[in-house]
Amino acid sequence: MLRENINDLIALAAVAEERSFTKAAARLNVSQSALSHTIKGLEKRLGLRLLTRTTRSVAPTLEGEDLLATLNPCFDKIEARLQALNDSRDHPSGTVRIVAVEYAIESILWPKLSPVLKEYPAVNVELVMDYGYTDLADSQCDAGVRYGDQVSDGMISMRIGPEERMICVGAPEYLDTAGMPIVPQDVADHRCINLRLSTHGALYAWEFEDAEGHEIRVKVQGQTCFNTINPVLRAACDGHGLALVPERLAKDKLEAGELQTCLDDYCPYFPGFHLYYPSRQRPSSAFQVVLDALRERGPH
Repeated sequence: MLRENINDLIALAAVAEERSFTKAAARLNVSQSALSHTIKGLEKRLGLRLLTRTTRSVAPTLEGEDLLATLNPCFDKIEARLQALNDSRDHPSGTVRIVAVEYAIESILWPKLSPVLKEYPAVNVELVMDYGYTDLADSQCDAGVRYGDQVSDGMISMRIGPEERMICVGAPEYLDTAGMPIVPQDVADHRCINLRLSTHGALYAWEFEDAEGHEIRVKVQGQTCFNTINPVLRAACDGHGLALVPERLAKDKLEAGELQTCLDDYCPYFPGFHLYYPSRQRPSSAFQVVLDALRERGPH
C-alpha cells in the first residue's frame, strides 16, 4: 500500500463509522468538500466504488466492507500501541543492563538507583561487574560506566559522579615502620599492594602529577595483588603496605584513623564516572528513568 493512501483510508473508515460525510468531516477537522474529494480520489486510484451515497446516508459497498474488515483491526492495534507508548511515560517498564567496576556500582549506581527502583516497580536494573573495557553489544548491555577520559568515541557520555582522585594511603603502623614517602619515586622502595588490570593483564602503574602538571608513573612491588579495588583497601588497613585507592572509597577509613594519606600534593583530580551508551540508541522509558536518576547535578 502506498503511504499516501493511509490518510485516505483513515478518512474512509471515519465516513463508514459515522455514516455521514458531515459528521466525519467534523471528526477529522476538515471540510466536507475536502473529505468528499479525498474519498473520490481513493476510489479512482483503486478503481472501485467503496461507498454508496444517498441523500440520507452513506454506507460501504461490499468492496468497501471487505477493505474495512482488514483495515479496522490494524488501526485498532496501532492505536493501542500508541496509547501504550504514551502510558509508558507515566508507567515506565523494562530492563536496563549496566556494566561497571565494583567501586562505581557501590559508590554511584546503587545509591542513586535504589530509591528510584522503589518508585518504579516495573523498571528492572541488572548491574554487571567487569573491570575490562566491555563491548556493550557483545555483553548485551545497554550502558557502561567509565571515568570520563576513558569513554570511546561514538558514545553519548553523561557525568554521573563528582571529580575523583587516587590517593596514596597506608596503615599508621606500616608508615611508622617503613617511613613516609616524600616524592612519588619513593613508593618503589616500599611494600605496595598491586592492582592487576583485567583489560590486558598488566599491573597498574601508579599515576601521580608534579606541580607543573607532568605525569609521573611508578611501577610498584609487594606481596599482595588483587584485580578489584576493595580488597586493596582492606589489605592496606591490615598493614600490608601502601595502596593507591579512590579518595572517596578510603574516606571512612581515614576518618577512623585506620589509614593515613601520603604524597597528597602529587595526587591530582580527574574526571569522575560517566555513563556511556551508543549514540544511535533511542532511550526506552526504563532507560530514561535510569538516566534521570544517575545524572550528576552537583558542581563539576
